[in-house]
Amino acid sequence: MSLRKLFLNHVAQTSPAPMGLEIVGSDGLYLIDHSGKRYIDMISGIGVSSIGHNHPEVVRAVQEQAASYMHTLVYGEFILSPQVKYAEKLTTLLPEKLNSVYFVNSGAEATEGAIKLARRYTKKPNIISCYQSYHGSTTGAMALNSEEYFHQPFQPLMPGVDHIRFNHVDDLALINGDTAAVIIEPVQAERGIYTPNPGYLRALRERTDATGTLLVFDEIQTGFGRTGSLFACQKYGVVPDIMLIAKGMGGGMPLGAFISDRKIMNVFTHDPVLGHITTFGGHPVNCAAALATLNVLTSNNYISDVEEKEKILVQKLKHPQIKQLRTAGLWAAMELKDEDTMHKVVSAGLEKGIIIDWFLFNSRSIRIAPPLIISDDQLTEVCDIIIDILDEL
Repeated sequence: MSLRKLFLNHVAQTSPAPMGLEIVGSDGLYLIDHSGKRYIDMISGIGVSSIGHNHPEVVRAVQEQAASYMHTLVYGEFILSPQVKYAEKLTTLLPEKLNSVYFVNSGAEATEGAIKLARRYTKKPNIISCYQSYHGSTTGAMALNSEEYFHQPFQPLMPGVDHIRFNHVDDLALINGDTAAVIIEPVQAERGIYTPNPGYLRALRERTDATGTLLVFDEIQTGFGRTGSLFACQKYGVVPDIMLIAKGMGGGMPLGAFISDRKIMNVFTHDPVLGHITTFGGHPVNCAAALATLNVLTSNNYISDVEEKEKILVQKLKHPQIKQLRTAGLWAAMELKDEDTMHKVVSAGLEKGIIIDWFLFNSRSIRIAPPLIISDDQLTEVCDIIIDILDEL
C-alpha cells in the first residue's frame, strides 16, 4: 500500500482535499518531495521556519541536547540549562516587565495559560478579543474566535467572552471593570494581514490601564522578526502585560510560551499550588533549538533586512488581478477577486515549485511569509513567478 494511501487511511484529516505533498527532505528555503522536486516554502510552515528548514545551528543544538538528556520534569521544578539559558537570553531582549517565561508546547496552549493567568491575577471573569482574530483551536482559545463557522459545532464554549472591532477606538469602551484581559494580535493575521492604525494600540493600552485590565499581545505569528522587529510590540511601542509566542520560536521544534512580570506569574504558585502545569512544555531539546534560533536571528541581519524585502513585495506584486496588497514586514496578503482565483493561484504555484496558501478568515487572499533568510534575488524570482501565474489566468 502506498504511503499516500496509508496517510489517508490512518492520519486524521482536517480537510476534504489535503495538498498531499510527500515530503522527504528540506534545505533552507526548500521542501523536497519524494520525486526530488524542490518547493520554495513561501509560508515558512505557517510562520514556523523563520530561519529556514534544517538550519545547521538548530540541528546541532538538537543533536547535542538529545545526546545529553531529553525529558525530565519540566514545569518549573528542575533546573534545566536549556530552559534557563533561553529564558535569560529572551527576556534581556524584551521590555523590562516581560521578565518571566512560562514554557508550553504551542500557541494555543500559550493562549490557554494566559486566560488562566489573567483571571487568576485580576480575579475578574471576562475576556475580550477581536472579531476575526485567531488564537488557537483548543476550546478556550476557540471561544475567542468570532467566526461561527469554526466554533458553532463545538458549542458550548467558554463563557464570558466579548468581541471588539480591530482598529475601532470607539469599541474600547466595552472594556470595563469586569474585564480580566484583552487578547489581541498586534497585526491581525488570519483576517489577512491588517496592521494597527496609528495610535490604536496606545489607546488600547490606556483603556486597559484605566480599567485594571491586563493587555495580552498574541505575537505567535508576529514574533521573531516577521514584522521587522524582534516582536511587534517593539515596532509599535506598546508593552503588553502578557505576551504569547510560539511558531517561529523553536526553529521547527514544537514550543510556545506566555511571558509576563514575575509578580503576575507568581499567582500560579499558590491558592492553588501548581496553578498551571504541563508535562512537555519547555522540553530541553526544544529549548535548545529555540536558543539556537534566537542566536541566529540576533547575530545576523535577517530582521534588519525585513523592511527592504517588504519593499520588494510592494514593488513587484502589482497586477490587475491583485485587488489589494497588505504587508507587515516580510509578510503579505495578496487579495484577489474571489476564492476560486485564489485556489487556482495556489495550485499553479505548487506546479511551479512555490508553496503559498490562504487565510482562515479571508479566502480571497494569498498568504506570503517566506523564511527571513530569503535573499532579495530569490524573493524577486518568486514574485516574478506569481506575476506569471496571474498573467496565465
